[in-house]
Formats: sequence, structure tokens, C-alpha cells
Amino acid sequence: MAVTLAPAALQRVKGYLAETPGALGLRFGVKRTGCSGWGYVVDLAHEAREDDTVFQQDGVSIRVDAHSLPLVDGTEIDFLKQGLNEQFVFRNPNVAAECGCGESFTTSPEAA
Repeated sequence: MAVTLAPAALQRVKGYLAETPGALGLRFGVKRTGCSGWGYVVDLAHEAREDDTVFQQDGVSIRVDAHSLPLVDGTEIDFLKQGLNEQFVFRNPNVAAECGCGESFTTSPEAA
């Protein structure tokens, strides 16, 4: 599988990369947080890490650490604008449940 960017997210990430000389691409992963257990971490990658899996899409590198990969493999990242609000959204096939506030998620025990 892979981690992919929907067209709107791809354009947004390309814009961030153009404004940040030296960035290698997008870093995507998870950390323990919230009511359900996992929260997404999205940032620009400034260094290559030994355990990164790197996905390429239209000139953009998406770097995922080995710990996060089983939890996010197959995710499509999108970018939505609604009125004055803008945010990345995640379509992750590994999600079994989300908390009510939408800040965290859980997966099946096999993925974790």
C-alpha cells in the first residue's frame, strides 16, 4: 500500500515546500494522544531517518517512520477549506474508531 495526497493536499504541501528551502518533503506519522489513543503528526521533513519509508507523488516525498507505518498505511491525506477554516483530513482504512472530538483514533489490535 502507500500514503497518498489528494490533489488539494498535494498543492498545499507543494506550497509549503516552496516556502521552506531545505525541506525534504512531508513527514507523516502518529503519536499517542487523546481519548482513543493515536493522533496524527504532520510536518515538513528536514532530515532523512534510517527507519523512514518514503512514498513519492508528483515530486513530493512523504516520509513515514517504521512505528507509524502499520497504523497509517493506505491513508489518503486531503486538504479541505470550509469558509474560513482550512485543515488536513485523513482517510485511513486502519481506523476502527474515533473519539467524539475527532482528535484521536484507535485501530484494530493487529495494526497496533
